Amino acid sequence: MVQIRCKNNNISQTFPIGSTLLEIYQGFNLKLPHQLVSARVNNCTEGLSYRVYHNKDVEFLDITHPSARRTYARSLCFVLYKAIKEIFPKGKLCVEHSVSNGYFCNLYIGRPIELEDVNALKKRMQEIIAEDIPFRRKECLTTEAVPCFHELGLEDKAKLLESTGSLYTYYYMLGDTIDYYYGCLLPSTSFLYLFDLVKYYDGLLLRLPDKNNPDQLGEIVKQEKMFEAFKEHLRWNDILECSNVGDVNKICQRGEAGGLIKVAEALQEKKIAQIAEEIYNRGRNGGKPVKLVLISGPSSSGKTTFSKRLSVQLMTNGIRPYPIALDNYFVNREDTPRDANGDYDYESLYALDLKKFEEDLQALLRGEEIMLPTFNFTTGQREYKGEKLQLKEDMVLILEGIHALNPELTPQIAPEHKFKIYVSALTSISLDNHNWIPTSDNRLIRRIIRDYKYRNYSAQETISRWPSVRAGEDKWIFPYQENADVMFNSAMLFELGVLRPYIEPILMGVPQNCPEFAEAYRLRRFIQYFTAIKDLELPPTSLLREFLGGSSFKY
Repeated sequence: MVQIRCKNNNISQTFPIGSTLLEIYQGFNLKLPHQLVSARVNNCTEGLSYRVYHNKDVEFLDITHPSARRTYARSLCFVLYKAIKEIFPKGKLCVEHSVSNGYFCNLYIGRPIELEDVNALKKRMQEIIAEDIPFRRKECLTTEAVPCFHELGLEDKAKLLESTGSLYTYYYMLGDTIDYYYGCLLPSTSFLYLFDLVKYYDGLLLRLPDKNNPDQLGEIVKQEKMFEAFKEHLRWNDILECSNVGDVNKICQRGEAGGLIKVAEALQEKKIAQIAEEIYNRGRNGGKPVKLVLISGPSSSGKTTFSKRLSVQLMTNGIRPYPIALDNYFVNREDTPRDANGDYDYESLYALDLKKFEEDLQALLRGEEIMLPTFNFTTGQREYKGEKLQLKEDMVLILEGIHALNPELTPQIAPEHKFKIYVSALTSISLDNHNWIPTSDNRLIRRIIRDYKYRNYSAQETISRWPSVRAGEDKWIFPYQENADVMFNSAMLFELGVLRPYIEPILMGVPQNCPEFAEAYRLRRFIQYFTAIKDLELPPTSLLREFLGGSSFKY
C-alpha cells in the first residue's frame, strides 16, 4: 500500500501500490468544480494514467488550471491529427500558434481547405471522442524512436529528438496512430467534453473551453493584426529554413549560430526602420505629422529596448524623439485605487492622473511649454524639479507603457497625431509541427532572468507573481492590442537557446516543497529541447540585452 496526501481536501489515505491517479481521485470521492484533467504529484504535473509506487502528495487539477488546459489542448490536437491521418492520409498538420481564444492550424492536403473538409474532420473527431479511446504512453530508447518517426514521415519530430541528446524518450499512441507530445495527455478521448473546429482564413481554428467559464467555448475574438504579425514571421522562418526547434538546433550544432543571429537581428532592425519610415511619411504630402508615438505590450515583451531602437531610426528620418515616462503621472499614493485584496493597484489605469496627463499633452500640441512632473517612489508623491518641455516642429513624443493603447489615456488627442504600436514576443517557432510554444513561456523566461539579475527576485517570487501579472494583462492590455497601427514581434528564432544557460541555474533554485516548483520544473524540462547558444555574437543593441545585460542602451 502507498499513502497519498490529497492537497485538495488535506486528507491522507492509503491505496494499493501501482494505483493510477484517476483511481486515487475516485477513491477520495472528490468533486472538482469542473472537468478533471490532470494532477500534480510532489509538485510535478502528471497525467491521470500515471501510476503511484511510493507515498506522494497529490493535487488534482480541473480544466481552469493553466497546466491542465495545456494537457487538454495537447490531447485535442492528437485527436485532430488522428482524424486527419484517416481522412487525408498524406495530409500534413502544423499547429502554428494561439489566436482568437483557440489554436490556428495549417493543413496541407495539396489544395485549399474547403468547409466540407472541416466538417468531415470535426465529425470524425466527435466519433473518436465518443469511442473513448485511451491515450497510451510508450517509453523507449531515443535511437529506436527516431527511425520510427523517420518511417512515419514525421521528420520534424525525428530532428527534434536527434538534436536533444536524450538517452530515452517516449511517444503516445491513439489507437494505431503514433505522435509525440512534450507533456502529459488525458487518460482517454472521452475526457474531451467540449471543442469545436472551424475554418479560419486559409486554415483551421481549434477551439477550447473558455478559461473563465469552461462550460462554454472561448469566444472567437478578432485578432487580424496579431494573426498577420504571426504570418509575417512564419514567412521569415521559411526564408531561413527554420520551421521548428530541431532546425535551429541542427544549425547551432554545425557551428552556424552566429549567422542565424546576424540575419534574425537584421530582419528585426529592418522592421523597426520600416515603422520609423511609416511615422515619418504620415507627415508628408499634406498629412498631419505624428506627434505622439504610443507603445504598449505585455510584461517582458521588450517595449523599452524597442522604443530606444525606434528612437534611433526616427532620428535617421530627421525626427527628434522625446520620451515621456508615464510613471511620473502616478496619482499620489493615498489616491491610488485598491485591488480586491485591499492592496494598492499600480497596474490600474486609474493609478494615473489622467486629467493632468491630458492637460499637459494638449498644451504641448498647442506649442506651449509645460513643467514635467517626477514621481518620488519613496514618498509616494508627485514632485516638480524645474524640468520643462516645449514640442518643436521636428519633435515627437514617445510614450511607452502598458496603458498606451487604451483609448481612455488620450481621448481628446486627434487620431492623426497618434501612432500606436503593440509589442509582444509572438513566438513563431514550434518544437515540432504539433507542439507549439506558448508566447507567455517566452516572456516568463525573460522576466525570471531580468528579475533575478536586476531586481533581486528569485525565480520562485517571479513565478508566484506571474498569475496576477497575466490577469492584469487580460484586463488592461490584451483588449486594446488590435487598436495598434503596427504590431512588432520581439521574439527571436534563436533566443531560447541563448536564454538557456541563464535560466537553468535560476530555476534550479526553486525548492520542491513550494507551489512554484511545478512551473519551474516544467520550464526546466522545456528549455532542455534547445541547444545552448553563447551570447558572444549578440549585438549590444539586441533586444535580448534588456534581460541579459551588456546593452549599449541605458535603462
